[in-house]
Amino acid sequence: MSHKVLAFQNQKLSGKIRVPGDKSISHRAVMFGALAEGKTTITNFLVGEDCLSTIGAFQSMGVAIQREQHTVRIESAGFEGLKEPVEPINLGNSGTTARLLMGILAGLPHHYTLYGDASLSKRPMDRIADPLREMGAKIDGRNNGRLLPMSVRGGGLSPITFYPAVKSAQVKSGVLLAGLLTDGETIVVEETKTRDHTENMLKAFGADLTVEGNKVTVRGNQTLRGCEIEVPGDISSAAFFLVAAAIAPDSEITIENVGLNPTRTGIIDVLELMGVSISVKEKKNIGGEPIGDITVHSSEPKAAVIEGDIIPRIIDEIPIIALLATQAKGQTVIKDAEELRFKETDRIDSVVKTLTKLGASITPTTDGMVIEGGTSLNGGVTESFGDHRIGMMIAIASLLIDDKVELHDDECINISYPTFFEDLHKLLNEGQ
Repeated sequence: MSHKVLAFQNQKLSGKIRVPGDKSISHRAVMFGALAEGKTTITNFLVGEDCLSTIGAFQSMGVAIQREQHTVRIESAGFEGLKEPVEPINLGNSGTTARLLMGILAGLPHHYTLYGDASLSKRPMDRIADPLREMGAKIDGRNNGRLLPMSVRGGGLSPITFYPAVKSAQVKSGVLLAGLLTDGETIVVEETKTRDHTENMLKAFGADLTVEGNKVTVRGNQTLRGCEIEVPGDISSAAFFLVAAAIAPDSEITIENVGLNPTRTGIIDVLELMGVSISVKEKKNIGGEPIGDITVHSSEPKAAVIEGDIIPRIIDEIPIIALLATQAKGQTVIKDAEELRFKETDRIDSVVKTLTKLGASITPTTDGMVIEGGTSLNGGVTESFGDHRIGMMIAIASLLIDDKVELHDDECINISYPTFFEDLHKLLNEGQ
C-alpha cells in the first residue's frame, strides 16, 4: 500500500486548471456507444480505474473499443452484437458499472456472471436487482441475491412503472436501460430528481424518451445510433479545489470547462449558502449538458443546515463539504444523507473518523453528521479507506495544517482523478 507525506502548510492557491472528464458521463458514453449501431467517438474521457472497468466489461462482450489517451472510439452492431462472455466480468470498484450494466444484461438472452473487488462486493445490489427481477430477469448472488458476485440470465423482459425507494441515479438508469429491451413503455417516477445524464445522453443517441418533472418514460425496442460525445469536466472532482480555494489564505482559482448540469451543481449552491465567494460563467451546451468556468476566492465561510432535496445533488461532495464546515463559523448539520453509508466506504463513518483524527469536532448521526466550525486542524497518520474522495479530502485538509499529514493508500485517488496531485502542485506553484 502506497502512501504520501503531505506538507503544504498554509500555502495559497492561484491559477487556472481543467479537471478530468466527468466520471458519470464517461461511463454512460461508453455504455451507450456499445449499445448503439455504428461509430461513437468520445473525447475528454476520464481515464480512471472505474471507467476503464466499463470499457473492459464491453470488450469482454465483443464490442470493438479503442482508446488513445482521452479519446475513445467504439464500433458496435448494437444490442445484437453483445456476446455472452466466456469468463466472469470484472467490475473492479465501480458501482456505476455494476448497476447500469445489470440493467443492460437483464434484457439480453444470455447468461453473465459479475464480480468486483472487496469494496464493491459489500455494496447493495438488490436495489437494482429487485426491479429487474420484477421485469422478468433471473438474478442471483450472495446474501440472498443482494451482493456480488451475481449471475444474470436475461431476456423476455416486461415493462414496469417503478417508484425507487432509494434516491439513486444508478438505479433509475439501470431500469431505463432494461426498458429499452422490452415491448412497451417503462416508467420511472422519482420522489426527488437525481442526476439526469442518462436521460440527456440517451436522447443524444436518438432514443425516444420523455421527461415530465420527476417522471421518465422510455419506449422499448429502439435502435440507438452512434454519435460524438464531448465529456465536460467533472464537477465532483472540481469540488475539492473549489473548497481548497475557499479555505486557503489569499487564494483565487478558476476551473475551466466544468459540467454545470443542474442535477449536479448542488456544491455551488452549498458554497453560496455558506458564504463562499464564487462565480459561474456558462459558455456552451453540448448534448443537453451545460459547460462553463467556476471561480472561487478565499472566504470566511459560515455554518449551514444541509438537508432535503439538495442531498442527491451533493452526495459525492459531502466529504469535502464536511471539511469546509470545520472552518466555518458556527455549527453545520448535514442530514438526510444515509446513502453515504453505501458508497465506496461508509462515508459517514470514514469522514468522521478521519476529520476527528485531524483534530475536528464532528459527531456522526444515522443520516449525516454535526460539525463544529472554527477548528484548528493538526497533522497525523491517516488512511483513505480505499475511497478516492476521502483521500482527496485529506490532501485538501493538509493545506490548513502546520504539521505533516501522512496519507496511506493514496493510489485510490486514481479511480476518479489520476492527475489530482499534479493539479494541486500547479495551483500551489502559481500561488507562490
